[in-house]
Amino acid sequence: MRLKASRNASNTNLLQDSERGINTLGKERAILEPVDPKMLQSDMLPLGSPPSSGFGKRQGLSWILFATLSVLCVLLSPVRRSNIWSAASHLDVSRAEPVDTPAVMGLTGNGRTNDILWDKYSLVIKGQRVFIHSGEFHPFRLPVPALWLDILQKVKAAGFNAISIYTHMVLINPSPGVIDFNDYRALEPLYEAARQTGIWIVLRPGPYINAETTAGGIAHWITSEVAGELRTNATDWQAAWQDYVQSIITETVPYQVTQGGPVIAIQIDNEYSQEPAGHAEYFAELEAVYLNSNIVVPLTANDPGEDRDWINGTGAVDIYGTDSYPQGFDCSNPDVWKPVVTNYHSYHESVDPGQPWYFPEFQGGSFDAWGPTAPGYDQCRILTGANFENVFNLHLWASNAKLINYYMLYGGTSWGALPFPGVYTSYDYGSAIAENRELTVKYPELKRQGLFLRSSPDFYKTDLVGNSTGGIVSVSNPAAFVTLLRNPDSAASFYIARQEISTTTETTTFKLNVATSAGKFEVPRIASGITLAGRQSKIVVTDYSFGSSSKVLYSTAQVLYAGQIGGRDVLFLYGDSTSESEAALTFNGTPRIQGGAGVSTTSSNGVTTVNFLPGIQGLVTVWDSSEQLVLYSDADTAGTFWSPEIPASSSVEFANYWQFGTNTSILVGGPYLVRNATITGSTLALRGDLNESVRLSVIAPDDVKTVTWNGIPISNDAAAASILTPQGGFSAQLQPSSAVLAIAPPALTDWRYADSLPEIQSGFSDANWTLADHTTTNIPFKPYYGDGRVLYGCDYEYCENAVLWRGHFNATENTQSVNLSINGGEAFAATVWVNDVFLNTSYGNSTNNLNILEETDDRFYFPPGSLLYGKDNVITILQDNMGLNESGSVIDEEKSPRGVRGFMLNSGDFGEWKVQGKVGGYTNYLDRVRGVLNEGGLYGERMGWHLPGFDTSSWALRSLSEGLPNATAGVGFFVTTFNLSIPEGLDVPISFTFDNSFQPYRAQLYVNGWMMGKRVSNLGPQYQFPVHQGILDYSGTNTVAVALWAMEPTAVTPTLQLTVGNVYEGGVGSIQINNPPWSPEGR
Repeated sequence: MRLKASRNASNTNLLQDSERGINTLGKERAILEPVDPKMLQSDMLPLGSPPSSGFGKRQGLSWILFATLSVLCVLLSPVRRSNIWSAASHLDVSRAEPVDTPAVMGLTGNGRTNDILWDKYSLVIKGQRVFIHSGEFHPFRLPVPALWLDILQKVKAAGFNAISIYTHMVLINPSPGVIDFNDYRALEPLYEAARQTGIWIVLRPGPYINAETTAGGIAHWITSEVAGELRTNATDWQAAWQDYVQSIITETVPYQVTQGGPVIAIQIDNEYSQEPAGHAEYFAELEAVYLNSNIVVPLTANDPGEDRDWINGTGAVDIYGTDSYPQGFDCSNPDVWKPVVTNYHSYHESVDPGQPWYFPEFQGGSFDAWGPTAPGYDQCRILTGANFENVFNLHLWASNAKLINYYMLYGGTSWGALPFPGVYTSYDYGSAIAENRELTVKYPELKRQGLFLRSSPDFYKTDLVGNSTGGIVSVSNPAAFVTLLRNPDSAASFYIARQEISTTTETTTFKLNVATSAGKFEVPRIASGITLAGRQSKIVVTDYSFGSSSKVLYSTAQVLYAGQIGGRDVLFLYGDSTSESEAALTFNGTPRIQGGAGVSTTSSNGVTTVNFLPGIQGLVTVWDSSEQLVLYSDADTAGTFWSPEIPASSSVEFANYWQFGTNTSILVGGPYLVRNATITGSTLALRGDLNESVRLSVIAPDDVKTVTWNGIPISNDAAAASILTPQGGFSAQLQPSSAVLAIAPPALTDWRYADSLPEIQSGFSDANWTLADHTTTNIPFKPYYGDGRVLYGCDYEYCENAVLWRGHFNATENTQSVNLSINGGEAFAATVWVNDVFLNTSYGNSTNNLNILEETDDRFYFPPGSLLYGKDNVITILQDNMGLNESGSVIDEEKSPRGVRGFMLNSGDFGEWKVQGKVGGYTNYLDRVRGVLNEGGLYGERMGWHLPGFDTSSWALRSLSEGLPNATAGVGFFVTTFNLSIPEGLDVPISFTFDNSFQPYRAQLYVNGWMMGKRVSNLGPQYQFPVHQGILDYSGTNTVAVALWAMEPTAVTPTLQLTVGNVYEGGVGSIQINNPPWSPEGR
């Protein structure tokens, strides 16, 4: 992502079928003066301008036997190394042999496998034409691997068939020569969960990923140890990424689609320009590593805009894609839309017409920035809500795009030091699946779209015939804009309608001239028109097939589901309850049920035209016979239906993949979530989640006699079922257990307190701290002033979270002040003491990505009595590192100079400078489970006070709401424990909720040792921090620690409580806990 200123056999479609400046000085404080830049001899270099987002020409080979070479490709699988924490060692695997592409079929490949081919329409996977309908998910933002299955099941339930994932180099390659695929860094459990669920994966390992994450994902050690320009052909940069990329290859080779795995493509780096030449050569070097391995799936790239990068020339990839975020990233005015982008198709035709139209990232939400005016993610969920999904997604379909990934589908949490400075802990992103894993108001629209796509294989191969502006499509009202896509083999047509002015909220009604197998005519023929209720899009289908032999001549009603269930052709249509819809189709068989309230029909020449009148709410059976079932509902009711796929037996390859292992599905209405379904004999087993009593409606094969819900048999309401359909229908009332109503979070009480800033006390020894004596640095943003020493945290292995600096000096009566330039990134803070006397706090800033301040340059005056004349005095700086910048217009912006960029006494010189971050730095950090980004350099962190099991019994009892003693500026640790006893089978989203007030404090929230939140009360907006089961122990004792940093000598009164939203009965089963306790080793 970029930051801008960034069923059944009948539905098997075989081929033969057819971003800023930081150097802001003029800040006024009571005892601080802005430094006069003319007084300081410096060459200040601005940082942080908006990040830019950002192989030879494709070659074909002569073709030989398709089947034989496909088998050979499958056999080329390397032996995997064990998945352990170790120094990187590369597996010696031979390069995959080239294969010939069956050009006679009009398909293109990469010459390495025939399991993935493509033409100008779509991907063809193992002989099946596929519409890649994908959502973005970052496993590292959900550090509980057992819950990845939860996300994938929710993705699959919405009709998606793929996910796109980033991997995070900082976490996997935390120090030189070290590769770690343990715990939440592992790829294997994700690949297995995807295979279990039936989800394809596009892997995006970077090394640079952007993703609103620190350094854009580039390992922190690289930012200080590599002198060459990052993301170029610099030799030391190339050497630095080798271990990481080789390890990604080793983990991924056995999980490619060629070997029965889910991985279908790998993206090269992320959103990068092909110029200058060093960029292109960098891409070529990355590609060479993959091409010299057993990776055989296509390599892709995501152009950050319509920049024509990576299509041809050095570094060009197999499949080109472009990213698009048409609404931008300011959620402050969520009802104000930008218009749709109108040149998607023409751009694609001009640059890459022979390939399928690919969007590696299309807007699925928005990030949110720091600041009191930042709107928060609820507003982002409105800006990119169901109406946006409906209009903008379908507009994208109308451009004939057939590979689409929505960024994000589940955003998650940027816990620890994951964020880059522009965003806070939550990465909810306003997604369809919320940070706490709940389904949001955006989810039903995506599900309606996803089930339509799954039901419509004719849509996977279409030509864009034209639109209503060009005269190809005729509409009665020019306020409507309609694009025609047509399948060249079946002649099935898809008229995608939106408002001509896409931002309008006015209602538009129109009629449409269509060309069908029965001739050309205007639709609707009975209803008054097709209605677009403001910001809305619709798809009018003609000659649309469903089931084994049924066809819709046309429908202005929307298709939710089309397929075959138990030998019957089934069609589920829906429409707005406030307007008419219409469909014309041939009914087959003798009706047992037909019509219904609000439904009228007329028949002519064997075709029945069905008019759905306004006011229909709920599900209506339009036609029920032994051969066909046709249903209709309002849009909201359609959004409550699910269509779980029935997997093939485990012996079948790709048993859980639609089109490959199975084409069998059912319909289930009512529950909050239906995760999956299996049929064994005459029993249908449904698994899913409930949070309230609902009416369960099932349409299944008629040989199903028993239905179970989460393993419990359900009694059929035969009378209700017969109203739905007497064949394969089932109805019952589902009621969650009383346990759902009995969950109440415990209060957080009995806090224990200890001071966490002994560094300012007399007698504190920093003898064991790191001597900050470097005089050179690979970071290109040099110190502004000082004596030549470089005080950048990353140069001493302290790249993230809290870092402390202690500068020693001998004072005289002439010593009156110190100038300090401190760099911590957007929204940072740095508090300064001389000896034990508070001087002041320098504040970074952001106000919804405006008024950004990434570093400060201030004069601190020494109060009378604060110095020890003729003796050693110490300046102590506590700074919060907000992460490293992403790539931007300034070269190597990821090499952010976090630390002290200038230090100068008004009289005299500094002696030693010492620095301390997390114990062990990035080489020898202690917590190998939670990883390199979890801890910082606060005294309490270094002692392990945040970890479960640390003995606080000798600490003082003090409520968190009392703040620090004596209203001082400083840092204190507050620790308490609480017990949870949540029954198995319940999914209970729990959040830690601070006061929603503006006070001068920062707080780091630790839950069972994991830093799950950073509360910045003087800026906001985040005050609620979801924490998942797996970090929380649902049936045991939990430890919560708050590192409270009072930034002013004034009382701060934070509060913290547990909050529970909805409670869901169901879930994914047992969730493992991996929260290593405190140990004295290394502390």
